[in-house]
Amino acid sequence: MSDAEPVGTERTPESEVPTTSDAIDSPLLEVQGLRKEFGGVTAVDGTSFKVGTGALTGLIGPNGAGKSTTFNCITGIHEPTGGTVRFDGHDVTGLAPYTLAKRGLVRTFQIARELSEMTVLENVMLAPPAQMGESALRSVLPGLREQVQRDEADVVEEAWETLEFFEIDHLAHENAGNLSGGQRKLLEMARVLMTDPEMVLLDEPLAGVNPTLEEKLLDRIDELRQDGLTFLLVEHDMDVIMNHCEHIIVMHQGRVLAEGDADTIQSDERVLEAYLGGDV
Repeated sequence: MSDAEPVGTERTPESEVPTTSDAIDSPLLEVQGLRKEFGGVTAVDGTSFKVGTGALTGLIGPNGAGKSTTFNCITGIHEPTGGTVRFDGHDVTGLAPYTLAKRGLVRTFQIARELSEMTVLENVMLAPPAQMGESALRSVLPGLREQVQRDEADVVEEAWETLEFFEIDHLAHENAGNLSGGQRKLLEMARVLMTDPEMVLLDEPLAGVNPTLEEKLLDRIDELRQDGLTFLLVEHDMDVIMNHCEHIIVMHQGRVLAEGDADTIQSDERVLEAYLGGDV
């Protein structure tokens, strides 16, 4: 949005965003001994890590390292074979995605999942939970009809502000299926923000995005993080990870191989051998 703050919960002011070490001491997400087996194949093998409140944390590793499966286990797409996931101090292991979303834990996907036959504005307006107009009875009862109309007006206003924030408001009345790959990623982020999250797991948000839109998306992520939103980012672009993430977790063969800041990861011989090929 041009002059307005992103709509959502009251977030931590920029001056109060915790440092990496402080944030991990008070994590928003804790993964402990996470394990996922598919038949005889172990995709995630006892993975443990923490994500600090208000931080931008990177999760990297070679193809097949278990990153996406870890995301799926955290966000309820897969039920873990073992281990626990704690969010905001509560055990949320195996909870359904919609339940986690209500608690403030949401995700994006490698391939954006827009409703292609609906407009961009309609896609964004669908995201807020518990809208009064979702009840047919409320929509027709005289005493509640006005409340439903006010609620819908608020959602419309919030949707426009969110589209402005991601600079896609000019596409509001375009069918979502007509957008470019990068624009779809921006739309997906806009929908996520409309759910009023505390934490967002980003699964390769920059894949297939041109440099201009990539910069725009990174700027928006950074603004939201500075406002207190927490991010866990899977991304193959090492420049993005090293330049934007305060803390980086490296997975290899279903386990955490190393973690630390960019300098630590780039100088870790195990990481260089297993993933980075000796150069970043």
